[in-house]
Amino acid sequence: MKRGIFILLIVSIFLTGCWNRRELNELAITLAIGIDKSDDEYLVSAQVVVPSEVSMKGGKGGSPVTLIQGRGETVYEAIRKMTKGLSRKMYPGHLRMLVISESLAKEGIGDPLDLISRDWEIRSDFYVAVAKDTTAEQILNVQTPLETIPANKMFSTLKVSEENWAATVGVTLDQLITDLRSDGKEAVLTGILVTGKPEIGSSKQNVETITPAASIKLDDLAVFKDDKLIGWLTEDESRGYNGIINQVKNTVGTVSCPEGGKADIEVLRFNTKVKGNVKNGSPEVAVQVKIEANIGAIECPIDITKPESIETLEKAYEKAVEETINHSISNVQEKYETDIFGFGNAIHRSNPKEWKTMKKHWDQQFTDLVANVKVDVKILKTGTVNNSVVEKGKD
Repeated sequence: MKRGIFILLIVSIFLTGCWNRRELNELAITLAIGIDKSDDEYLVSAQVVVPSEVSMKGGKGGSPVTLIQGRGETVYEAIRKMTKGLSRKMYPGHLRMLVISESLAKEGIGDPLDLISRDWEIRSDFYVAVAKDTTAEQILNVQTPLETIPANKMFSTLKVSEENWAATVGVTLDQLITDLRSDGKEAVLTGILVTGKPEIGSSKQNVETITPAASIKLDDLAVFKDDKLIGWLTEDESRGYNGIINQVKNTVGTVSCPEGGKADIEVLRFNTKVKGNVKNGSPEVAVQVKIEANIGAIECPIDITKPESIETLEKAYEKAVEETINHSISNVQEKYETDIFGFGNAIHRSNPKEWKTMKKHWDQQFTDLVANVKVDVKILKTGTVNNSVVEKGKD
């Protein structure tokens, strides 16, 4: 009996309980962080939830979030200075978005990310984006309809856009750090901008009308070399990029019909495999794309009950996707000379011995790399209506 009590006493020493527990009313729940820099000083903005305005009992009609800011010579110092005006401890455990200003991204994002990646309270599954043509502070200051909390709106919009249009890409902190450290792939981030009247965007007036005066909109993809922003892709180039890295879930493509008019192809499944090879001392990659799709809409005189008509549309979409991917590759090779596609990683997998030498001058090797793109499209369904409704009306 005494022995059992002794064991329990010893074990209890190691059962410290919830030693770091904090009540919700002691925390400032932070859902978005924005980082700007000017005059060698960082400005860090934190979008913090106002509990009384998001409670089930309903608020007093105020904003559901507030913007807390701090300035410092480092990001760490700026965040600590935020506490001067806070009665609660900042808690970033539910962070959804990290927004970095375009000017800071051009200077380099390595140093700001260092603190964020080291903070043990921050989960690494939030999205990172670049504030295009504006500041991160301005992005976080816009009130949004549909989603009362702007950070949730940005997160959801990026996720939905990535899954349904494929011109944007949701990059988490983990993925960004992996790309920044990789010898065979450079980083890419989605751009976010403010449209309309930013000066009204921060007021409640912005969500009291059918058409908000200011809106947050996703833009195209930012291209990085090392940790510095060097340019932007167009929408088509962004879609080509996502196709190469196998990030297309669903999207829609438009093709021209043989006798005029258009047809919309709804992509259901998009699978890409990139295989590297070194031939006669030169790197090359084979980009193989397989697409399963449905016909989304027909606005042309084509009889889709005939197999040859389906084959015509398949070939047309194969050509369109090949052109988009090839254009994306050639533009990045010629304009930016930086491998955002991960072709270097493909060469590393296929020819590890040659890669040890090539990686030292991979930017130059990448610009001369030959990419062989092959697309195979299979249309599975044509919809419940056989041919164009317009054509039916003419019969």
